[in-house]
Amino acid sequence: MRQIVLDTETTGLNPRTGDRVIEIGCVELVNRTLTGNNFHRYINPERDSDEAALAVHGLTTEFLSDKPKFHEIVEELRAYVQGADVIIHNAPFDLGFLNHEFQRLGLPPFVEHCGSIIDTLVFAKEMHPGKRNSLDALCDRYGVSNAHRKLHGALLDSELLADVYLAMTRGQNSLSMDVEPEETGGGMLLDAVPLGEIIVVQASSEELAAHEEVLAGLDKGVKGECVWRKYSPIV
Repeated sequence: MRQIVLDTETTGLNPRTGDRVIEIGCVELVNRTLTGNNFHRYINPERDSDEAALAVHGLTTEFLSDKPKFHEIVEELRAYVQGADVIIHNAPFDLGFLNHEFQRLGLPPFVEHCGSIIDTLVFAKEMHPGKRNSLDALCDRYGVSNAHRKLHGALLDSELLADVYLAMTRGQNSLSMDVEPEETGGGMLLDAVPLGEIIVVQASSEELAAHEEVLAGLDKGVKGECVWRKYSPIV
């Protein structure tokens, strides 16, 4: 399974009013393992950044003036993400810019070159309703050090998000918890097949105490209530 954790920096907030991508940072995961095969490019947007955006990323017009333009790096980017699932925090923002950049060049939208899109912000809101779910907040919640993050940077933020994503999904192969009912060769649902008597073995008091100890450790790790607390206790 190949996944790409992606982040961008931009000149402003709206590609429809002329804002452009100025930095792309990608980190590769293969079977949930960081490979070191990263993709990082600064891009000359041929315009200045808004003051608010500049305060966030610190990439000046002068610094970007000798960097390649988007059309010069697009084929590298297409080849890098081809067929991979892409993980983004607040995906509509980055995808809006990338789709716009691709369409400016007469290419199919960015999303047509990769596999599925995983939005970690959506997932975090489902796991931690009512709490702050910015990248910084998630780093703090999952014990990912971001002390070196003074300004936003696409590659740094992708590296942090990769660590956060792996922590958020530990024990899962995907973000989906849905399981489709399996069918037998004759088309009969497995749950329609008569089953023998089901023997239920209750947990002992020692096992319950050990279970609670594990949950307490998870609570401490996320500095709050772990997701398993939402499920009924063992009785």
